[in-house]
Amino acid sequence: MKRLRLIGYMVVLFFLFVKSHAQEPFNFKGQLSVYTHYNANNDFPWWNGGRYIPQLNGSFPVGGENLLDFEASANIYGNFGLKDFNNTSSNGNIKPYRVWARHSTNQFELRAGLQKINFGSASILRPLMWFDQVDPRDPLQLTDGVWGLLVRYYFLNNATVWLWTLYGNKNPKGWEMVETKREVPEIGGRFQYPVSTGEAALSYHYRTADSRALAETEHRFESIPEHRFGFDAKFDWEVGLWIEASWKHLTKNVGMFTNQQLLNLGMDYTFGLRNGLTVIYEQLFAAFDEKVLKFKETTTFSLLSASYPVGIFDNLSYLLYFDWKNQSAYNFINWQKQFNHITIFVMGYWNPKNYYIPTQRATENLFAGTGIQIMLVFNH
Repeated sequence: MKRLRLIGYMVVLFFLFVKSHAQEPFNFKGQLSVYTHYNANNDFPWWNGGRYIPQLNGSFPVGGENLLDFEASANIYGNFGLKDFNNTSSNGNIKPYRVWARHSTNQFELRAGLQKINFGSASILRPLMWFDQVDPRDPLQLTDGVWGLLVRYYFLNNATVWLWTLYGNKNPKGWEMVETKREVPEIGGRFQYPVSTGEAALSYHYRTADSRALAETEHRFESIPEHRFGFDAKFDWEVGLWIEASWKHLTKNVGMFTNQQLLNLGMDYTFGLRNGLTVIYEQLFAAFDEKVLKFKETTTFSLLSASYPVGIFDNLSYLLYFDWKNQSAYNFINWQKQFNHITIFVMGYWNPKNYYIPTQRATENLFAGTGIQIMLVFNH
């Protein structure tokens, strides 16, 4: 896997270099973002950081309906936290963000490399968030990709078959609570079919888990076969309605992580108030149990999302999570101002100091308590 990652770095650097000497069919663009964040509840109250994502795309027709294209991008970032001049913290990295190549026709697609794979009907609290970890509070919607091969076939009646195999993705993805055994490939698939005014789908994924990082000695295993099943459906009537569910089963006993059951019921509607107010409501039921359908360790989250375009270049949005188990509310508000190539985000939040929003590991410490973040994004 180290060799694969080294190849990824080399591909990114190579394509960024050749862009300076190449014309069409290459297209180079990039996104630069900087932010400042203050939260008195954090160990380091004042955080500042920057990120640059250079991206090179290429497209090459190869006759008839066949097309070859690729994407190569890097994630270059650094963060600096400050409590006082004697207490600071910093981190940063340079790593591949997307490195994939694709062969496609009107009805077929084969994509290989470091890529984003996501699907499902839910909007925010997503049981089928199997391979990504998009944070709904993040205006850039960034997430690490997975190394793998994805095949999709599109039937003329709008049905779609997905097949994938992943390899070398050790760290937990999405809702995963234990690591993946890196040397063993993961495989899975999905079938989507149009029904009524929407579509329904069945999904399946198999991997070999590694629970040796767990604290409980009796639950540490090097190899655990894991089966994952998913179902989702969405319908567009007067309102948008959806259901999304996932069941994950580890074939060895790892305590409460042996079985994971997730169910999302949601709806959305745009009210005809001036520029249009879009409202999303979702209800998430989660259970983690040693035995199937026992529901001893359960969590219930409600989510309300509202978005209103104040004008052509301004948008105001609000997110409310409510944790019924801990009787806690999480509030996020975001004002967005759009210019030609620059976007400004001003975000405020007031949350419990003990933070329990599921799956959002990367930034949970920053967003515990009350704070504000200002972000400037430049796209070229």
